[in-house]
Amino acid sequence: MATEIHPSAVVDSGAQLGENVKIGPFCYIEGNTIIGDNCTLDANVHIKPFTRMGKGNTLDSGVVLGGLPQHLGFKGEETWVELGDNNSLREYVSIHRATGLDIGRENTVIGSNCMLMAYTHVAHDCVLGDHVIMASSAKLAGHIEVGNHVTIGGMSGIHQFVRIGDYAFVGAMAGFGQDIPPYMIATGVRGELHGPNSIGLRRSGFKAKTCNALKKAYKLIFRSEMSRPDALAAAEKEFAEIPEVLNLVEFIRSSKRGVAPAGHGSK
Repeated sequence: MATEIHPSAVVDSGAQLGENVKIGPFCYIEGNTIIGDNCTLDANVHIKPFTRMGKGNTLDSGVVLGGLPQHLGFKGEETWVELGDNNSLREYVSIHRATGLDIGRENTVIGSNCMLMAYTHVAHDCVLGDHVIMASSAKLAGHIEVGNHVTIGGMSGIHQFVRIGDYAFVGAMAGFGQDIPPYMIATGVRGELHGPNSIGLRRSGFKAKTCNALKKAYKLIFRSEMSRPDALAAAEKEFAEIPEVLNLVEFIRSSKRGVAPAGHGSK
């Protein structure tokens, strides 16, 4: 099918458009941009230079991609915003280019099959995996790493350089300055862990054996009186045949900011 461009849209000659792209009223597509096949842009979308996206992405009204990083160290380096395939970006989502200050990272990256709801913001140098959901008005500061199948609740704020592991669930109106381990639920204004994301894991097809092992490992690591290194070693030994527990242990060991603490009411 042919690409459709509304007469009021402005598309620079340096923009590369795939097949069956639909560009709505008053959109502004600048040069040095790439829009993949079957993408749909609603009214007033602004795609700035050094932005590229894959196939099947849907951008709702007012989305802005490729804005300059809000960082005083940025000197105009060539950095990009990259989107994978089949993402849904709702009203007024904004995603900024990388700063070029992270060694080995030159792009702000959104994976595939993600949903970023209205007014969410992804700052410079962030990397999001696949199947990430950010609810309305959630905000990511710079240099954040988000794993696969992560859900971030509305109006949450995540501090720069924080990592969020696979299948983690971050509650609404939460604030986090430390890493959130994979498979965990985390909530609170001063974010705390509240055990494994058991319901979410079961819905994602995790077996009962794995869920039970993660629950026991959580208690051992966060709720026992053992030192953190001893608890990690014990969990690694006891659940050596459970890859998810080993992933949890490695995530905690590799944390540079430290991990969020367990809440007093966690199980």
